[in-house]
Amino acid sequence: MTDLLLYQRDDCHLCDAALAVLAAARVPEPVSVFIDDDAALEARYGLRVPVLRDARTQAELDWPFTIEAVRAFLAR
Repeated sequence: MTDLLLYQRDDCHLCDAALAVLAAARVPEPVSVFIDDDAALEARYGLRVPVLRDARTQAELDWPFTIEAVRAFLAR
């Protein structure tokens, strides 16, 4: 199981783009966390999605991100 989470919304074209960047960076598929039906997640991530989170370090990477930014984020 991966330690990566991707906070996202249903029917989110930016979230689809983020998944494409992660695939291009050859990152293991993250666990998708949909924020739409969770008030706490909506309050935290509502304007920021998609957000990539490393569950081990609690670090987060907000969209927009590039392949290089993802690789640098994961190398920390």
